Amino acid sequence: MTIIQTIQEGVAQAVKALYGIEMPAEKVTLTPTRKEFEGDYTVVVFPFTKAARKKPDQIGEELGAYLADAVQEVSGFNVIKGFLNLVVNDAYWSAFLEGIYQDKGYGRHPANGQKVMVEFSSPNTNKPLHLGHIRNILLGWSTAQILDAAGYEVVKVQVVNDRGIAICKSMLAWQEYGNGATPATTGKKGDHFVGSFYVLFEQKFQEEYKAWQQSEAGQEAFSQWKRDEKAVAKAEKAIAEAARKAEGKAEREGKTFDPADFTLEKHFFGSVFKNTYFNAHSALGQKAKAMLLAWEAGDKEVLTLWSTMNGWVYEGFDQTYAKLGVSFDKLYFESNTYLLGKDAITEGLGKGIFYQKADGSVWIDLTDAKLDHKLVLRSDGTSVYITQDIGTAQERYKDFGVDKMVYVVADEQDYHFQVLFETLKRLGEPYAAGLHHLSYGMVDLPSGKMKSREGTVVDADDLVAEVVSEARANAQERDTLSALSKAEQEEIISQVGLSALKFFIIKVQPQKRMTFDPKESVDMQGQTGPYVQNAYVRVQSVLRKAAGGVDFGGAKAYGPLANIERELIGQLYAFPALIQEAAESYDPSGIANFCYDLAKNYHRFYHDHSILNAESAAAKSFRLMLSQAVANTLRTGMNLLGIEMPERM
Repeated sequence: MTIIQTIQEGVAQAVKALYGIEMPAEKVTLTPTRKEFEGDYTVVVFPFTKAARKKPDQIGEELGAYLADAVQEVSGFNVIKGFLNLVVNDAYWSAFLEGIYQDKGYGRHPANGQKVMVEFSSPNTNKPLHLGHIRNILLGWSTAQILDAAGYEVVKVQVVNDRGIAICKSMLAWQEYGNGATPATTGKKGDHFVGSFYVLFEQKFQEEYKAWQQSEAGQEAFSQWKRDEKAVAKAEKAIAEAARKAEGKAEREGKTFDPADFTLEKHFFGSVFKNTYFNAHSALGQKAKAMLLAWEAGDKEVLTLWSTMNGWVYEGFDQTYAKLGVSFDKLYFESNTYLLGKDAITEGLGKGIFYQKADGSVWIDLTDAKLDHKLVLRSDGTSVYITQDIGTAQERYKDFGVDKMVYVVADEQDYHFQVLFETLKRLGEPYAAGLHHLSYGMVDLPSGKMKSREGTVVDADDLVAEVVSEARANAQERDTLSALSKAEQEEIISQVGLSALKFFIIKVQPQKRMTFDPKESVDMQGQTGPYVQNAYVRVQSVLRKAAGGVDFGGAKAYGPLANIERELIGQLYAFPALIQEAAESYDPSGIANFCYDLAKNYHRFYHDHSILNAESAAAKSFRLMLSQAVANTLRTGMNLLGIEMPERM
């Protein structure tokens, strides 16, 4: 029984004995005591006032006296404005610390017999991984690690989007302008190499499109559109709003605002007509669409090119994943899954789950779930994305028999997953109750948003290189690694740089949009990964200096505990429950912030209390024991975030 359960049981017995109130122990509200008050746990007594017919302060005093007498772990209490703060005795905390300080797996839960699948990353093979992918990957990996620590059997997967018009664009650009170049001949990483042709396609397309806009056909299309008064009025409203925002941003950033960028003609060709031009008029667009049709028809030449270029991309992805310390148990490819799901639609149609329109298209009515009517099969019998997702979910269940599936996908797909989950529920899938969309906000840089087609994306590799470079500059400035070999220095610098990147992103709740600042991320004094690593390194330094002279057995004679020592032990005590909470909420930010708070308190403890030169042998033993427990917990917590802990910094 935990100390929390012990206190809850004691309170339940107390209110029954004192006031005749029957209350299940688990219903007793217990929270950690606020730092400004003395105590470890606080009991909320207001629920008892009506039945007891007494004021909260009086109830608090009576309950406190009862618990101090009846519960041996409670050594004292105080009442502040109707809240009962309980002090847990030193003996309990010391015994707890003695039981966990050597346990390097402390906090992890035993197997719970459930299996969960986490899907994350899922990139397109027409461009390298970028900053947005990094947030996805780090959230997915840390969520998988936390679920594993909470007792689940975890399967990590991704769906590689290796087909479609975007893939054909990079293929066509290489075919038209590549002159037989390869990653090997250019010295470029494979995914960067292929991504450069995706950008090149867009550049060539824009050149073609701009020329067409000035042509007689282009101007005629614009003139016809202007005759639609409703469309023009709607466009003018959108243009005015966009101009207002752009002018405000330019003013904030000290840049020039040009009203000529916000005209009806620019809006028409930029937002209204671009897709129509690509599909109906563009020579490059026709070639890309023809290539897609050839791929779907199994054209050997197109398939060979597709396989070759995707192979280059996969080699590049693998290198990036290796840098980030990420791996997968299984990869699903859209080229294999895009036909899945049709059988489920046919079966559901027969059961009345779906309905068919006169044109042959198949839909599902989800209005009773406050959603909408959703297309699941086109009139020509081809699938849409949700069809594939239904089939892929079924395929995964056949492969692994999971109880839960977690999809790590940006919040712009929130509605899609609401529809998918409701549809799978109506299909009676056995895992439907365990579906979760880990929705996350986009990531910006201080310089603003990114656009793949325009080549303004920050590649994942470049970002990793930048944070490692920042870490290297910090190490050189502090000159703390000069005694180590070059290889040892580089390993530590890499660990610190990756810690900066990962922690800065994971510490933010997934649902929040965020801005990543590489320089801020490596700050040794802020809420950063390196700051937490430094606490761990500090413990290792203390333990090295104490090597050979550590007598942990003497810790039993130490007392009374200082407030900061009690606070540190209380944090350690809460760690297993925090892992469970993070697993249930699919939110790794709680673990990151726990690690920071634990590190911050250890730094304060280290500053305020001597360890190696403590006032007694018992104090030294106890503080070394506490330091070891903190280090073990920090290492476990940071490892759940995919962060390695160096021995030196």
